[in-house]
Amino acid sequence: MYFPRLLSERLEARASRGKVRLLFGPRQTGKTMLLEHGIPGIHRIDLGAPSERRLYEADPARLARELKALPVKVRSVVLDEIQKVPPLLDEVQSLYDRDRKRFEFFLTGSSARKLRTDSANLPPGRSHVFRLGPVTLLETRRESAFDWMGRKTRAEAAKGFPPQTLGRQLTLGSLPGVRLETQAAARETLRAYVENYLEEEIRREAVVRDLGPFSSFLRLAAVESGRTINLTRLSQETGIGLATLRNYYDVLADTFVGYRVPAYGRAGRKRLLTTPKFLFFDVGVRNAAADASLDPGSYGATGGELLEQWVGAELVTRAMTMGQGDRVTFWRTVTGAEVDFVWEGKKADIPIEVKWTENPRSEDARHLETFLDTYPDRAPLGLLVCRTPRRQQLSERVVAIPWDEL
Repeated sequence: MYFPRLLSERLEARASRGKVRLLFGPRQTGKTMLLEHGIPGIHRIDLGAPSERRLYEADPARLARELKALPVKVRSVVLDEIQKVPPLLDEVQSLYDRDRKRFEFFLTGSSARKLRTDSANLPPGRSHVFRLGPVTLLETRRESAFDWMGRKTRAEAAKGFPPQTLGRQLTLGSLPGVRLETQAAARETLRAYVENYLEEEIRREAVVRDLGPFSSFLRLAAVESGRTINLTRLSQETGIGLATLRNYYDVLADTFVGYRVPAYGRAGRKRLLTTPKFLFFDVGVRNAAADASLDPGSYGATGGELLEQWVGAELVTRAMTMGQGDRVTFWRTVTGAEVDFVWEGKKADIPIEVKWTENPRSEDARHLETFLDTYPDRAPLGLLVCRTPRRQQLSERVVAIPWDEL
């Protein structure tokens, strides 16, 4: 079953026609399905399949010979998991330079690390890069609406992904396939994702040779997801050296398993902490990697922490999908004032605090007010995301919103 993705509009936009389109994102976020349903008449080559991959590893020029033999009506070529055979990028560039009107190239990848470490030729000036993540709230809404940035969300009447309960959202996450499975099947899918992909795929790419220490790190990194990175403490707890830990975090970022959320960096009157947070791309994958409960009814005392992680992943995914230059940061002063996330836009920044409460109070907005006072020229309003059933105006500048209206 296919549901439209917001990224389709950008991917098919006139501005990208005639360019090599690179679509990056974690496994099982729906990259191939998006292309198969959005691009007519594609010729797809799956480099994730060992038999296909071996053919092109042995003879990269085979690609040009095969494409030249295609019927003229076949114009769209999809190379899935391009990082598996980086030399094919040279072939794509050669074909593109020879005749830019003959083929439309779409390249997908679930890792940028091997492309970079192998000095692969990402076509400079010839390509547009897109990022696809888990399903966002905007992709579940079935009618026109305005988001909290005042932008109209595209109407997809009766076509959005089915909405989820908060409990399921916080435990099983937002991967497209997982959302459509039963709870029992979703739990097994997430466990397999961690065992088969986060461990085996990473080792297969030869970025981590000793899987034992990495597996220990992976579980601890999942437990620590959403917090600022403390390499010294992690090294003491795991016995893994600082340089190795840095490399492991790089591996997770390069394979799109997680994001470094930087500290808010605009000048202000207060001294700020600058160590980044690290956030898993999907809270369901995070829970499976941390050996946490995957039962939507049993998150218990961890609900607030999971809600904060889900909000962070939702915001980062949304910013990447929109591709408008917005980014997500967090704000923390040396004196202890903290805002969980800041949506940094071109014209304004929106501080966002996350609370587990169903009954928000004005005191819950005190750090948001501090941020707004510190940056009056950039921050017109603040948001408190919580479990309130309806919006509440907590102060002149701060609104509490239900989690599903983010």
